[in-house]
Amino acid sequence: MKNNIMKSMKLIGLSLVIMAGALMSVRGGEFRTDINPALKYYLAFTMAPDLPPADRDFLFNTDWRGQKLPDRFGELVGRYDQEFVMVREAAQATVPCDWGIDWSKGPGTLLPHLARAKAVAVAARLRAMWDLQQGKQAEARDDLLAAFVMGRNTSRDGSLISVLVQIAMENIVCSTVAENYYRFSPETLKQLADGMDGAPARGTMAAAMAFEKSCFHGWLLNRILQMQKENPGDDAKVMEMVRQVFDYEGGDSGQKEPSPWPKILAASGGTSEGVIKLLRDMETYYDRITAIMSVPVSNYEDQIKQFDAEVQSSPNPLVSLLLPALEKARAKEFVIQANLAMVRAAVEYKLQGDAGLQSVTDPCGAGPFALERFVFEGVDRGFELKSAYAGPGYSKVMIFVEKEGPPFNVTGMKVGQAPSK
Repeated sequence: MKNNIMKSMKLIGLSLVIMAGALMSVRGGEFRTDINPALKYYLAFTMAPDLPPADRDFLFNTDWRGQKLPDRFGELVGRYDQEFVMVREAAQATVPCDWGIDWSKGPGTLLPHLARAKAVAVAARLRAMWDLQQGKQAEARDDLLAAFVMGRNTSRDGSLISVLVQIAMENIVCSTVAENYYRFSPETLKQLADGMDGAPARGTMAAAMAFEKSCFHGWLLNRILQMQKENPGDDAKVMEMVRQVFDYEGGDSGQKEPSPWPKILAASGGTSEGVIKLLRDMETYYDRITAIMSVPVSNYEDQIKQFDAEVQSSPNPLVSLLLPALEKARAKEFVIQANLAMVRAAVEYKLQGDAGLQSVTDPCGAGPFALERFVFEGVDRGFELKSAYAGPGYSKVMIFVEKEGPPFNVTGMKVGQAPSK
């Protein structure tokens, strides 16, 4: 009996050693990098904590900038540890990210992963704030870079909405670096900038235009051709089916939106061939907007305004219906390009002073960023970098905080102002 007990204890001890070794192996970074990162992201989403409303409100609806973070804050962000294990591992993947999205439903395709992806960036910002308060710079760095890579990977399907989510996630990481600039060591800042530079390529607005043409315009064209094939000689039935595609209910409000069908019916001459002609006539618009989305900022404003005017005045009702509003989307792209370069410029300034600042070119200008000291409530709190770009209606500025104190907005329309309560 005694021998059996001893054997059992030895087996249990051996099992514990094996388990500990396995955990150390995972923590040490020895994991597969040949797995589609989207699979790990989906696993990460299942590991995200389901916080009670009170905890969620406490964590996400409080402006924590300039405050000493309480223990409750640390306990709550710690609940995201398992999710970030997967997000960090996905960032090390050596294979492309494929979200496995079936676009056969065209505009009706659901993309629930995008909101969850952006939530990861929001959580990474809070976790970085906590880790920096605890002096854990490497932890803050790794979470921010993992969220940044995830942002780049959200755009891998090529859709316009995915590129916009990518930009939102990139901006969160850039703002987090600017807000906590003084907390990072020069070495960690360089690692952050290098990691951002080494992330997967950005999805672009120009590339998204080809996707929009295929998934929306092409999907509709192919669907009507299939309707014709399935209903030979019965164009009235085909047109009724086409009408059902365009007649849709409003959004969550439940209100009926004005139907575009009367205008389509009139412009098409009441036939499915007429609708197909309207769709084929649109192809040149897609070609033009793809080219416009690639021009530099100096040539963009005039071209997009002329294009938008032609879209609104087109006698083809499908032009204004199917082409997305792109002027603001491209403006967001110019802003993030400037923000990414500003982070690099601020890092080089930290490392090499003025020579480092001068080594980074403003992507929206003809030279380096302008630098000025920033004073908030009578106290010098850091410096601001200013881009030549002013497309959104305000100067593109990012402030890098060098001293603790009351919070202010480091970027955006209200840059340099105290946050709204």
